[in-house]
Amino acid sequence: MPIATQQLNDTFAALADPTRRAILGRLMDGDASVAELTRPFAMSQPAISKHLSTLERAGLVSRHRDAQRRMCRLEATPMAEAVAWLEGYREHWETNYRRLDALLEQMQTTTDDE
Repeated sequence: MPIATQQLNDTFAALADPTRRAILGRLMDGDASVAELTRPFAMSQPAISKHLSTLERAGLVSRHRDAQRRMCRLEATPMAEAVAWLEGYREHWETNYRRLDALLEQMQTTTDDE
């Protein structure tokens, strides 16, 4: 199934920033409030909220309420789609490397026979 270009663009744009990648890394441990996500960074809560909005637009994060706190949750689907897209390229290069290895082995055998 082809991956929607805009979704892929949004995912990679969101992943381009190291702060957003760090936020996703933290969310791998479980849901967290905006305040909890702000703590490790030398930036304001509104700045972290902007990063979260970018992640949310890309579908990488969702927000929900837990009593009085707004919690953030990691969403796997966009990341899985990006990995699937990258996998096609990995397979392409792996095939090319196998062909190169076979050619080099053939050349070595030919050289050894001389």
